[in-house]
This record gives sequence, C-alpha cells and structure tokens, in this order.
Amino acid sequence: MEELSKNYDSEALEPRILDKWLTGGYYARRPGVGDCTVTIPPPNVTGVLHMGHAMDDTIQDTIIRFNRMRGVSTRWILGTDHAGIATQTKVDKKLAAQGISRRELGREKFIDACWDWTHEYGGHIIEQIKRMGCSVDFDDPHFTMDPEYATAVRKVFCDWYHDGLIYRGKRIVNWCPTCGTAISDDEAEYQEEDGHLWHLRYPLVEPIDGVEYIVVATTRPETMLGDTGVAVSPKDHDKDKFVGAKVKLPIVDREIPIFSDFYVDADFGSGFVKVTPAHDPNDFAMGERHGLEKINIFDETAHVVEGYGEFTGMSREECREAVVAWFEEHGLLDHVEDHHHSVMHCYRCPSALEPWLSEQWFVAVDKLKGPATEAVTSGEVTFHPARWTQTYLTWMENLKDWCISRQLWWGHR
Repeated sequence: MEELSKNYDSEALEPRILDKWLTGGYYARRPGVGDCTVTIPPPNVTGVLHMGHAMDDTIQDTIIRFNRMRGVSTRWILGTDHAGIATQTKVDKKLAAQGISRRELGREKFIDACWDWTHEYGGHIIEQIKRMGCSVDFDDPHFTMDPEYATAVRKVFCDWYHDGLIYRGKRIVNWCPTCGTAISDDEAEYQEEDGHLWHLRYPLVEPIDGVEYIVVATTRPETMLGDTGVAVSPKDHDKDKFVGAKVKLPIVDREIPIFSDFYVDADFGSGFVKVTPAHDPNDFAMGERHGLEKINIFDETAHVVEGYGEFTGMSREECREAVVAWFEEHGLLDHVEDHHHSVMHCYRCPSALEPWLSEQWFVAVDKLKGPATEAVTSGEVTFHPARWTQTYLTWMENLKDWCISRQLWWGHR
C-alpha cells in the first residue's frame, strides 16, 4: 500500500490526473442535450500565461464543467492568436542577432521564419493551459492564420466595407518608427518624462502696433518645420489684433496665418500655439476646421524627409537639437522652461510614438456607437456595480474611429 505524502506534491500528482483526463477524451464534444460550444479568447501564440489569463480561464472552466455536470454537451474550443506585432518583433530581433534584416531576407522568407518561430514557441502557452487543468478540447486547435480564419477575415472585412463601417483615409495615427507600423490608442503607453517648453520667436510678416514677432511655446521644436498655422484662444482678447495676420516661419520661410480656435488654452505657454496638422491629432482637427495645409516632415523611420536642407535625414532627436541651436544662433530662442509631461510610447518597444499622417483603414464607429449606447440607456444591458454605467457611456461618447491596419508582413493582408 502506497504511503500518502504529508505534503501535497503537485508535480507528482497533477500530470497523472491530466493524462487520465486527456487520454479518456473527456473534453471532446459528444452529441447530447443542449449541444453548445465556448471559444477561448485566443492568447498570443508566442506569449505566456499571465494572471489575467489564469483568472479568465478559471471562470470559463468553472462554467463549462458546471454545464457538463448538468448533462449539457459542452465543448471548449482551443484557439491561439498569431500576435502580429509581437511575433514580428521577436523574429526581427532574432534576425538582427544573426546580422540580417527583414528587408534583406524578403517577405516570403520572413513569413517562413515567423512560421518556424510559431512552431517552436507556439506550444508553450497551450501546455500552460493544460497544466492549469482547463478542460479544453486540445484535439481540435485553431489558429488565427489558418486558411478558414483568413477566409472569414476577408468576408467580414468586405461586408463591413460595403456596409460603410470600414473606410480608407489619410488621418493621424500612432506610428511606431521602430516597429514600422500604426498601433491603436489602447496599445499606446504613457510615460511621465521631464522635458522642456521651448519659447520660439516667429517674425510677423508685417509688424502690428510696433510688435515684430510673436512667441510660440512648444514641447517639440523639431515639428516646427511642418507648421502651417498659429492659433490663439478667442477668449484671449489681448491677441485679437493678431488674428488674420501672418508670420514667416523661420528656417523654411513659409508664410502661415494666425487664427483663433476654441481648442487653445489661453493660459498655456505664451498663448500662441504652433499648429502642425500632420503631427498632432488636435492640430489635425484644427487644420481641418481652418483649411490648413498638412505637411508631413518625417518618413516612416521618423527621420526628416527631403527638402529641408541641413535638417534632411536627421532623426527626431537630432532635429530637435539642431532646430533649437538654429533658433538660438539667429536670436529667435526667447527662453526655455522645464516641463513635466506624458509621452506616448509603443507597448512593444521603448520608442516614443510619432503622431503621423498616413493612409490607413479605419472602422467608422459612429454607426456602431448608437446601438451600443441604446442597449445600455434602454436597460437591455445593465452594469454591476451600476456606477460603471456612466463610465461606459462616457467612453462611448468619446470613441473615435479606430485604426485597424498594421504595416506588418506577418498577419492577414
């Protein structure tokens, strides 16, 4: 007779139980009363389980086992996600360690390398789900790059396009110059940074009441190369006399208008706000309202494009230093203040995101917000605790069109 251990030994006991469950085929769907399926929210194939997965999968497993005990034939379907940005980033790093870049390798061979990575590391998260004791049908796995998934993605995309729910347009997106792709707002991470507020002098084309220049305040002096306007608050009546006038943008000698817009906070900085519609979402909105030109000064790697003399080819950081040095050299750097602010970063790499004007695919959320809001305000859907109701409604009210395209080789084209 085997003697019981004084302590619970999970390593010795649980694998035997798991093997018995799996070999017995207890998790496969069997025809029966109230046949139903549950699809697991697909975790990243290249990732590992975290506490969120563990909690979510435990809740699902409880519901599924409870329904099986009630006599309902229930199958939990296994799925994994191709994790476009995560997988491509990892394969890029692997190639870099070998002295090879993705573009040198070419698209087809890079996709093959992604499949190799997936086959090598993709089973780890599945084994973790097994080890948790989740009663998933492991004999019928599904992957988001499987042919039937690709067909479904194309069908839904085309259906939504014809229904006016998806459109292609040139708008500001969160661009990661390292990953080389757009990412959504909820994939951006804010980091608190100690920076500066540079006060730059912009000469007026014609002096006004003896004033020869205005002073704009900015945390990003490098983007001034793409300025196409200067905004003031309509509540700031001291600046009314400047509205309608023009300044000559230093370095590029572009004449740009001064206008008023309610977005501007009269108490921030100097009260004059430089407007760069191609590199800031709020500036983009002002540019749309006032018909400003949108000039993209950075390429996809966040280096200054052709046409800007000595600044062409500089990175954002190099351009910032060079622009500030130029303003100081020409007596146009008014003063500099310390400034603590939040900066958006990519959630996959340490790069600061660049608000970047580019052509992308978007979901038109206005057609979706109405029914989703009505479902809650009518009482059809309720929140527990009830205090989350207003949080949801506020989120819906402020929801913006969602960028769904990614400039990746690994994923659905």
